[in-house]
Amino acid sequence: MRLINGLPAERLDLSDRAFQFGDGVFRTFYARDGKVPFLLRHLARLRADALALGIHAPDDATWLADLGRAVTGDATIKLILTRGETPRGYTYPADIQPNRIVQISPLAPPRAFAEGGARVRVCATRAGWQPRLAGIKHLNRLENVLARAEWQDPSIFEGLLLDRDDQVIEGCMSNILMLEDDQLITPVLDGAGVAGVMRDVAMTAAGQLGWPVAQDRISLPRLLVAQQVWLCNSLIGLVPVGQLAGVNLALDQRDAALRMATEIVASKESFSL
Repeated sequence: MRLINGLPAERLDLSDRAFQFGDGVFRTFYARDGKVPFLLRHLARLRADALALGIHAPDDATWLADLGRAVTGDATIKLILTRGETPRGYTYPADIQPNRIVQISPLAPPRAFAEGGARVRVCATRAGWQPRLAGIKHLNRLENVLARAEWQDPSIFEGLLLDRDDQVIEGCMSNILMLEDDQLITPVLDGAGVAGVMRDVAMTAAGQLGWPVAQDRISLPRLLVAQQVWLCNSLIGLVPVGQLAGVNLALDQRDAALRMATEIVASKESFSL
């Protein structure tokens, strides 16, 4: 099911700048048993991303009304906000009207991993450097598309993207976390990458456990000797990495503590539709 500007629809005008330029932002999450974990965080992040691009974002009440119409059970939910419709050309009028889209699809069952955790490869595709877009979940995701096309092996769960300086940025569909010297660290995203909601949640949960948290530049050799490495996004949650670039990684006993702490945060920040 899809809603466009609050109404059931399956088509968007081809003059929409989402088609022409990837000019818009989005967020993906799920509903289960009538609840959406971290919904208000998702809406706040969507609004902040839109503001950074100069796109007028609807208020939370508008999105919540759309979700109330669209979500009828367990579902994967994608919210898309485009800048709106224009003829060809990069410029746009000051009074352009954005289009908001709610897309509902079935909720996939959680993927089961072997005891050793997920297998991850390093992609040849690099994360492009653009500070104005760093952290924003915008619609132009060609780097991720090209990176994900690099492998077909179903046993490999994710691919890691490095930047031009060989620093770890993110996965094709996830953020990266590592435990080093009992501190939870995630790559700083000031030149590339998407700042995901689960990344923030994990840092919140770690803080509540009393763990120091930080953002830092992380090289691949540094990541390979961490106490623990995780992938995270709003659909997969926290996934421990058992093998990266063919190297078996350590699994730390604090994995369970961090996952439990994120579940506690989720229980406090779940929104009932």
